[in-house]
Amino acid sequence: MSDGLQNKIIFQQVAELLQNARQQVLRTVNSTMTITYFEIGRIIVEEEQNGKDRAEYGKQLLKGLSQQLTEEFGKGFSVESLDRMRKFYQIYSISSSPMTKLQNRISQSLTGELKTKKSQSVAEEFQSQKAQSLASFFKLTWTHYIFLMRIEDEQERRFYEIESEKYNWSVRELKRQYDTALYTRLALSRDKEGILELSEQGQIIEKPKDIIKDPYILEFLGLPELNQYSESQLEEEIINKLEHFLLELGHGFTFVARQNRITFDDKHFRIDLVFYNRILRCFVLIDLKIGELKHQDLGQMQMYVNYYDREMRLEDENKTIGIVLCQNKSEAVVKYTLPENNEQIFASKYKTVLPSVEVLKELLESK
Repeated sequence: MSDGLQNKIIFQQVAELLQNARQQVLRTVNSTMTITYFEIGRIIVEEEQNGKDRAEYGKQLLKGLSQQLTEEFGKGFSVESLDRMRKFYQIYSISSSPMTKLQNRISQSLTGELKTKKSQSVAEEFQSQKAQSLASFFKLTWTHYIFLMRIEDEQERRFYEIESEKYNWSVRELKRQYDTALYTRLALSRDKEGILELSEQGQIIEKPKDIIKDPYILEFLGLPELNQYSESQLEEEIINKLEHFLLELGHGFTFVARQNRITFDDKHFRIDLVFYNRILRCFVLIDLKIGELKHQDLGQMQMYVNYYDREMRLEDENKTIGIVLCQNKSEAVVKYTLPENNEQIFASKYKTVLPSVEVLKELLESK
């Protein structure tokens, strides 16, 4: 082995160690910061509960504490910031949250240690085993929790928290998923038990229906809501923004082909987009339609799915899924075109302009 090659290998090994170390330090800093803010919130709440006039006393407490902390530690301790820490503790310490009795016991234990070891700093106390247990409940950054606290519905908030942890969403990705009402769209096809499962486990993919959304939100394409573009233009924009489209499709998708040609009886057909879902272990075919869905569109997709099942699918793979994305659809047309036990063909609307959460929630209630 040449000296140059050996030096390159050594550099790569050292660089990887340094990158891992930096990521670990960042995770440790984020975790310590989040726990510290949680504890500050606890102290504020407990002190407020001792006040005679809680509302007025709370305002004065935050104002005075803000002035003192700012003088001592600089920026980051405005009245608004302290109130946010207070809210953080209130939200994540209630009995109905995933924070169990163990967390409360840990918090109480830390309080006792802080009182008996006043010479030690809060940061030193958080290095204890009890603090590490508390840290296991807060796996996201403080910025994530700031956004999550804006979500009033506890089940919805817990869903986004689980998904952020599970798939390492950045705050930007989290905001986009919330703005497009991912939780509401997934809840559309679920009963009360299924909705509860979303808040306890996040999105669990076990059957074809679990990956389907209705509608799909394609605001990242930058296309108008009206029919001012063709199906080929829609497809082209999706390919140009494939990373965004994969994020909207959901978990486990990989891109396979576009305009995939299949031929039989000297006739040629083209499937707009072909994906593979690694979780369900099956092909997912997507056809794009402008305007109203027709029963012929579903029939055509059925043909594509049958072809893939008989000619492309391996023995150990599951049956192919077909999704027709359209601007509008009649539920009756879908219902009476597809068989009652249908588990392979789906029709979903798509929106190229971001609708409000309220509009999507109205859709949930109507269904």
